Amino acid sequence: MKIYDVLKETYSALSSNKVRTGLTMLGIIIGIGSVIAMTAIGTGAQNSISSSIQSIGANLVMVMPGAQRSFGGPSGARGGAQTLTVADADAIESQISNVAGVVREVSSRKQVVATGTNTNTSIIGTEPSYSTVRNIAIDEGNFISSQNVSSGAKVAVLGPTTRDDLFGVGATGVVGQKIRISGMEYSVIGITIAKGGSGFSNTDDVIYVPYTTAQRYLSGNKYLSEIDVSAESSNVSSQVQTDITGLLMARHNITDSTKVDFNTMNQADIIATASSVTSTFTTLLAAIAGISLLVGGIGIMNMMLTTVTERTREIGLRKAIGAKRRDINFQFLTEAVVLTFTGGFMGIILGWLIAFIISYLGIVQASVSLSSVLLAFGVSALIGIVFGYYPARHASSLNPIDALRYE
Repeated sequence: MKIYDVLKETYSALSSNKVRTGLTMLGIIIGIGSVIAMTAIGTGAQNSISSSIQSIGANLVMVMPGAQRSFGGPSGARGGAQTLTVADADAIESQISNVAGVVREVSSRKQVVATGTNTNTSIIGTEPSYSTVRNIAIDEGNFISSQNVSSGAKVAVLGPTTRDDLFGVGATGVVGQKIRISGMEYSVIGITIAKGGSGFSNTDDVIYVPYTTAQRYLSGNKYLSEIDVSAESSNVSSQVQTDITGLLMARHNITDSTKVDFNTMNQADIIATASSVTSTFTTLLAAIAGISLLVGGIGIMNMMLTTVTERTREIGLRKAIGAKRRDINFQFLTEAVVLTFTGGFMGIILGWLIAFIISYLGIVQASVSLSSVLLAFGVSALIGIVFGYYPARHASSLNPIDALRYE
């Protein structure tokens, strides 16, 4: 039996009842479209989260205060201690290898006042290397200088959101203006370029001051809120984290790793964890959407069994004039595969369209991958073969005499 004849017969059989054929394919279309759309949304969310985490800096290892140790009593809350000092940061900078930069931070949240306006925002006391380690770019003016740090100058660099809150949206001429933090006057020396939220905080809604100034006038002590360490590459970040842990344990006279008074976080580990979570949710969503594929497959089997019943006399006639069992089997199996392939192709278009609309609306940058498209075609073929096999085998096993007598 020639392939051309098989395809011609397949087209004739499927087009003879367009409504039934269309409704049968609908399950496959919705199933494939849903799987592709959910996978695209999940991939887009994963890329967005990874990009946001990477935007806070390059190959970061973050060191933060941990649980305060207390002798003869329970330890305090994790992150609530004041245990990191400038000397710790100096030791990391001088003794740990494969380090590209070290940043000292003193963070707090304060009410900030300008002429006729005020806002409550994050104040980050830091130093010049912060702009490099944390990927902060200046839009207007300058960032904090080494001289500002050494002199403890009362200068401030504003994020664009903070500028808008204090001086009006898109205000110009802000550099040189005065603001008041905790009742003390600071001169604005720069405005950063808009960067957006990073998942941990909004880097646009912040004010940067020298960390020495923050220690003297805002926190009132010598301790740091965080030490950011930029590794030379992602390949050595884990080793840098391990070396920092060992160094600080020695400096803080800690021998038991379960009693450390600081915490370290590796940016690569954060990205891996976030990616793992989003991948799990993507798989879950795709699995839920895939249930409709099973329903669609059952619909195809039901249609093909109905078709076999309707065409019983035709099958008997073909077998009577010499059609072999494999010819009948191949004919009905081809019809099922063509049905699912057509539905799968239309489902891919539907899934891509949904992903495009979601990206266009700015909800998330959904990304349709080639692997998901190939998987859709593979699933379509598998469904056609699996759910078309039994009806095809049933048709090929009919006795020609009984089939010709069928009313």
